[in-house]
Amino acid sequence: MKRRILLSIISLMACVTAFAKVDLTTLPTRDTVQLTIYNSTDLTLVRESRALTLKTGANALQFSWENTLIDPTSLEMLPKAHADRIEIAELVYPPRVKNLGLWNIQSQVNGPVPVQITYLTSGLSWRAFYMGTLAQDEKTMRLQAYVRVANSSGEDYENAQVRLIVGQVHLLDQIAELAGRQYPYGRPGEVAPPGQPMSAPAPAVREQVAELATRLEDFAAKPKEIVKEGLSEYFLYTIEGTETIPHGWSKRLQSFDIDGVPVVNLYKFEEERYGSNVSRFLSFTNDQAHQLGQTPLPDGSLTVYRSADEQKHLSYEGQSSFKYIPVNEEVELDLGPVADVVVEPNLIETRTDNYRFDNDRNISGWDEIQVFAVHVRNTRDVPVKVEITRNFPSPYWDLARNGDVGAFEKVDLDTVTFTVELPPRSKQSFGYTLTTYQGVRAEDWSKTAR
Repeated sequence: MKRRILLSIISLMACVTAFAKVDLTTLPTRDTVQLTIYNSTDLTLVRESRALTLKTGANALQFSWENTLIDPTSLEMLPKAHADRIEIAELVYPPRVKNLGLWNIQSQVNGPVPVQITYLTSGLSWRAFYMGTLAQDEKTMRLQAYVRVANSSGEDYENAQVRLIVGQVHLLDQIAELAGRQYPYGRPGEVAPPGQPMSAPAPAVREQVAELATRLEDFAAKPKEIVKEGLSEYFLYTIEGTETIPHGWSKRLQSFDIDGVPVVNLYKFEEERYGSNVSRFLSFTNDQAHQLGQTPLPDGSLTVYRSADEQKHLSYEGQSSFKYIPVNEEVELDLGPVADVVVEPNLIETRTDNYRFDNDRNISGWDEIQVFAVHVRNTRDVPVKVEITRNFPSPYWDLARNGDVGAFEKVDLDTVTFTVELPPRSKQSFGYTLTTYQGVRAEDWSKTAR
């Protein structure tokens, strides 16, 4: 069975070498706990408050991290009252005792004293996911953001305030590796003299813990809302209220719920990329004009539905994953192939013309002419915009349009895009004639193009 973190006041009269035989006299429980969970690395900053019952004089506080992934090099304790009358002298790691530390405390206070204990642990993680519900006209979307917090740290966290950090964290040591050591410092079997602390903890890790704790101090959650704050190179999400997250469990928490986000629906057809299917794309911008823009949006997946009727029944529209979206950046999400918008390009005619011959009467150049007819159908009950991309086998070409279609856009040397807008339940056809120049005819085309 998993053992939980054990904090207890014991009599300092017992020597450290007989530490395992000392009776435990007090088992203080947490008053509050705060978890700050990073998603760029396996790292969580834990801040606990507990009321310790101290006696005047020497006290010892035992901290056990057995069966957890706590990094013992990151342990810090700070009195929250009577700081001028309490001295936390040292943190000792008793010899031949695994997963156990002993704080030596000199107190001029007799009675309960609140303290804050801070440490790093691994095994807690979070990921974001989103649900979008399109309005019936598909011009706006309700965007709901969630995070799923998972706990495999070996420790239960009851009524915890949860904060989520988006951003990169660089540590000299990996927390999981540190927590897995048999002894906190040094090689296995290397112990300090009885009653003496081991060698000094890794300074870089301790300094970063202290820095994180200081920088996060001013970012407490306000009641009944999600707080998102810029914190230098990080962004901080504070989840409303408190949550109990036992070891081995995961829990879904809501981050935000925003209605009326303007969106653009675009259908794309490109045989070389999507085959014979039309793919649907949904785009919006993470800015204030789109009801967003307060913070970056973490990596996640978006599942899109549509309000199908006045009874608010939903129809599934597609799903897409995306990377981190900075503020003021547009994102275009591929929702996958659709069957209710169809593009059918047909080759109607092919021929050659304008032959050129060399001095030996061999063919040295010619024009290849292809005539295409493109049929587009929209079987949906809303208007659609379709972008049709055509790729050519040569960079030397001319194009003549036929039918009811706007001007094409030249994307690169051998690619053009047609844009067609169709009303609900309608179809449209257009054609084009493609002339590509082969051999010396390509040279002729190049001279004319200049």
